Amino acid sequence: MLEASGASRTSFAASLEHLVQLALLEKNPGHGHPLRPEFRLTPTGVQAAEIASRIVTAVPDEKEFSLLRKSWTVPILALTATPQRFSVIRSDLATITDRALSASLYKLEEREWIRRDINTSERVPFPTYCAANAGIQINRAVVLRA
Repeated sequence: MLEASGASRTSFAASLEHLVQLALLEKNPGHGHPLRPEFRLTPTGVQAAEIASRIVTAVPDEKEFSLLRKSWTVPILALTATPQRFSVIRSDLATITDRALSASLYKLEEREWIRRDINTSERVPFPTYCAANAGIQINRAVVLRA
């Protein structure tokens, strides 16, 4: 797995430890035989792996997949099945900065994964963002409950 991931040993070990802390992986109590892995997925980890598999299937193109690797792409797409205001997305993603959200929305709009519309029904017009094209496929992959 280390070679397939392309990560350094230190980075890979830190990632495994983080997945254990998130309760997505657990140490395999049967470890000690070459055919038994040192770690195994927890039930929650199995659900997360199924979601990840659906996301990867939704974006088979490697060029498009690079955007999927960005920190905020999937969380933003998960929130935009229906049109959302910037402030609503920001409040739902508590740790994101305005700059990071703005840059992410711009990149998603550029790839046509997000559609930006101007709502003029209020006294002060405001933009709304909604997943589109591959973005809606990713949204469905994330919010689909197994």
